Amino acid sequence: MKTTIFQAIRLTILTLLFFSGIYTLIILGIAQLAPNKGKGESITVDGKKYYTNVGQSFTDDKYFNSRPSAVNYNAAGSGGSNKGPSNPDYLAQVQARIDTFLVHNPGVKKEEIPSELVTASGSGLDPNISVKAAEVQVNRIAAVRKISVDVLQQLIKDNIEKPLAGIFGPKKINVLKLNLALDNLK
Repeated sequence: MKTTIFQAIRLTILTLLFFSGIYTLIILGIAQLAPNKGKGESITVDGKKYYTNVGQSFTDDKYFNSRPSAVNYNAAGSGGSNKGPSNPDYLAQVQARIDTFLVHNPGVKKEEIPSELVTASGSGLDPNISVKAAEVQVNRIAAVRKISVDVLQQLIKDNIEKPLAGIFGPKKINVLKLNLALDNLK
């Protein structure tokens, strides 16, 4: 019994040293090879710095809406909701988002709304939406900005990010980059 306890204590200390020291330094070293030294990709516009890998809130009708966030886009407190898909509070929240979306996009039917426009991601910080989620918002933005639908559809095509290595994951659009390109149209 005595040997087992000492072995367990030694293993605990070695694991603690490895994961709090050595492993952390290895990850930090790998991050130094990444763009911006692992601090995330950023864009500066008019003196304001935006991180493209963190979701931003866009709710104005003249912009493409971003995915809802369970943490109000606070990168310091990433996390999703603990409510299950059958929770009445969660269902009411999703229904409220659907109703709001339909009010702002009157030509869209409920079944045409992509799920990511009414449900938050697991981190609450997802900066991307699907191509379909962008396309379903085109008519609203065209009407508000008085821009041709064709121009907006081309803007969407120009901002599609392909899957990793062409096969891993779906095509996606970074909402911040799309909205910045939208502001630069005129």
